[in-house]
Amino acid sequence: MTDYDAFPEQRQARIQEILAKTGRVIGTDLARDMGVSEHTIRRDLQQMARKGLCKKVYGGAISEFKQSAIFDVRAADNVEEKSCLARKCAQLIRENTCIFLDAGSTYLAMVEYIPEDMEITIVTNSPQIAAALSSRAKGELILLGGKVNHLTGSTLGSDTVNQVREMLFDQTFIGVCGLDSQVGLSAVYYEDACFKKEILSQSNEVIAAVTQDKMSKVARYKVAQCDDIDIIIVSQDTNVSGFENLNMHIERAS
Repeated sequence: MTDYDAFPEQRQARIQEILAKTGRVIGTDLARDMGVSEHTIRRDLQQMARKGLCKKVYGGAISEFKQSAIFDVRAADNVEEKSCLARKCAQLIRENTCIFLDAGSTYLAMVEYIPEDMEITIVTNSPQIAAALSSRAKGELILLGGKVNHLTGSTLGSDTVNQVREMLFDQTFIGVCGLDSQVGLSAVYYEDACFKKEILSQSNEVIAAVTQDKMSKVARYKVAQCDDIDIIIVSQDTNVSGFENLNMHIERAS
């Protein structure tokens, strides 16, 4: 075995490469492949976590999702993938129900695929989504009030939460910053995480559209366990390793 213990920088760079490809590393596997002790790998992961390069979890580490761009910038990313996910989400909507659309570029794209003649109530905290739906003649459209957060592109705060507590949703399409099989659903911003928790507590069915770059990622604030999500929508080539045996249904968009 090569003595990698003398080369922490090279070893940690290799771990970063693996994280970038798979989103998760297992300590025992790294120790075996690199010919070092598990203690050495744990020390590496600890150092990397302190630098914000990963997040330690039981048995290894995962990539930490960091979202810094404003909503309008994010909306221009992964347009084709989001369009496929959006179309699949719209196909799950049932007539004569009340649904919640969380703020997010995928759910903004979803508006295009919701049939104009479908009788539904749509609730959202996204001014952009509300504007895109404003011409609908059928059903109801409700925009939750409150202070607009320019980073999330949504209304957030106590006023918004209080309105949600008076509502019940048949379906919720929840926004995802990071989704990991062990940690669950997480969000970048504290206020957004608190809001999402309230939404989930008022929902009969929870659906999450997840782009590839958010799978096996963890943001700063935990929102829910994977068991709290009924359906995840992913693209055809998204790696769902670790999610198959969980209590959720996986739908692939084409």
